[in-house]
Amino acid sequence: MKIIPYYRVSTKKQGRSGLGLEAQKADVEVFVRQHDATIVAEYREVETGKKSNRPKLNEAIGHAKLAKATLVVAKLDRLARNVAFTSALMESGVDFVACDNPNANRLTIHILAAVAEDEAMRISRRTKDALAAAKARGVKLGSAQPGHWDGKEHLRGWKKAAKASARARTERAKDAYAFLIPKMRELRGEGRTCGEIAEWLSEQGHQTTAGKPFNAATVCRIMQRADGVKPTKWGKLPASVLSRMQGMRASGSTLEEIAGWLNDHGHATAAGNQWSANSVYRKLNPRRKE
Repeated sequence: MKIIPYYRVSTKKQGRSGLGLEAQKADVEVFVRQHDATIVAEYREVETGKKSNRPKLNEAIGHAKLAKATLVVAKLDRLARNVAFTSALMESGVDFVACDNPNANRLTIHILAAVAEDEAMRISRRTKDALAAAKARGVKLGSAQPGHWDGKEHLRGWKKAAKASARARTERAKDAYAFLIPKMRELRGEGRTCGEIAEWLSEQGHQTTAGKPFNAATVCRIMQRADGVKPTKWGKLPASVLSRMQGMRASGSTLEEIAGWLNDHGHATAAGNQWSANSVYRKLNPRRKE
């Protein structure tokens, strides 16, 4: 069982002295022993329970979601006082456990938000009933309405669905990696290469949405999307990069060194893999067609 503990103390004085924090850590340690759990990472926040802006809590939720881990708190009141968190946790789909009440899980959180959810369900039911009544009277709804596709015929069919699916996957990935972007940008600002950032992410126990270790190409694509830049297509090396490869080879660099440089700077092969000495050789010595 993988867990991510979240500790919160209400005042800066408590945060400095450790009052309250030590008790929470002790409760989590007991939970770890009882359930043979593995701590992936820990998050600590000094914030009053009345505030809804909790950056460390958002990071903990994002990390738990990406690592498929359980969010653990020492006491239920560390979370349950905050209505904004209740909504965020329900939408994130992350499992959580409170050490002082192991039975207080997502179902308990669901109950806390029951009134708001019941109201939303009633509105939805009324809307569906109204649409059903209109359909029964012969009213055409949605894309079945006459003239709905006039001038928009090019949007129909599988191509539109494929593009929509791709956009949805991209948005899910952006949401999953959102809590990592600030740290990745910080490391990039320090002069770290994409390869070094990938190594740091792996050392911290982070994985991609596919459950695989990060590599330089993945890191660069994530940062490009976060910056609103269209990611470079695999295998489409800019002329300047190919020229750099040729220059490095001419100056005596080995194929392994060139491959390392490409990987560190986030360039991938046409198949989306890391560069190797063989793939560099094939790129620099393409076969001539007879």
